[in-house]
Amino acid sequence: MFTQPHRRYNALTGEWILVSPQRTRRPWQGQEENVADIDLPAHDPDCYLCPGNARTGGLRNPDYPTTYIFENDFPALLSDSLCDDLNTNDLLQAKPEKGICRVMCFSPHHDLSLPHMDRQMIGEVIDEWVRQCVELAEVPWINHIQIFENKGIMMGASNHHPHCQIWASATIPTEPSKELTTSIRYFDTKKTCLLCDYLKLELQEGERLVMSNSSFVAMVPFWAAWPFETLLLARRHVASLFELTPAERIDLADIIKRLTTIYDNLFQTSFPYSMGFHQRPTDHKDYPGFHLHAHFYPPLLRSATIRKFMIGYEMLGEAQRDITPEAAARQLRSLPEAHFKTWPDNQKMMHKK
Repeated sequence: MFTQPHRRYNALTGEWILVSPQRTRRPWQGQEENVADIDLPAHDPDCYLCPGNARTGGLRNPDYPTTYIFENDFPALLSDSLCDDLNTNDLLQAKPEKGICRVMCFSPHHDLSLPHMDRQMIGEVIDEWVRQCVELAEVPWINHIQIFENKGIMMGASNHHPHCQIWASATIPTEPSKELTTSIRYFDTKKTCLLCDYLKLELQEGERLVMSNSSFVAMVPFWAAWPFETLLLARRHVASLFELTPAERIDLADIIKRLTTIYDNLFQTSFPYSMGFHQRPTDHKDYPGFHLHAHFYPPLLRSATIRKFMIGYEMLGEAQRDITPEAAARQLRSLPEAHFKTWPDNQKMMHKK
């Protein structure tokens, strides 16, 4: 059906994306990234995130046994921003922005990224996410909490130690704000949740589904822009991580473990991505149409060495992709859920891209 160039509408942001499936046949002569798997030690004496080590800001980490949270030594947002408003003829505008930035180490183990952690350890990460959201939501001027992970050097992670960041801000940032606007408009028009209705469609069609359990579904969204982008949706209509039941938290740990494992399996390397949760704002307003979800944006295209950049037409026109969401979902579904490092050699060769 989708073999010729076409545009797809992103119902979640109100934007369009160009899909060019015929371009997968073109030869590649561009730069190839070095994404070879790295054997990491359980503790790196030079890592500023490992237990007991000094951080770049001069403080020293405790010998933490599980997750560890600290205020970012070089935060992008400050809690006491003193910038003045600027408005010159409505053309030059600037406003101060306050926020709190924290770093969260997933575990004391330098070599354990999410696909290598067991479900209990990932559950501890989720429990800490919830505690952080509850704590930060109580700050009167915090209106949005963004949890995100950049995995891999090519995604901007300057340290191999598995960790994420939590940025809480006074203003709702641009991307979640766009999703919030479309969700409100959809709810006001149809009196139902946009992502609940979208999930029903995806479950009926099944073509873009990747995996699921009792509480969550992972799919390549119809409007995906990144090569193997996935959208992780709660089955139940919940708006925030702290609304999840204990059973749903266990299921969230399960699907994160499975999804990040097949990402590693896709090209048999430690698979880079940027991941983040979008939750209801913490401004004490009612958002009945907002639905908890997470985005995974991986940059690897057709092999473990070819990266997809957002450049050229995508910067000047609109997002564009070559691999259709349906083809990406088929490829992800075809992979075993056991991590590739446990496979026999003949199985590794069979699935090598």
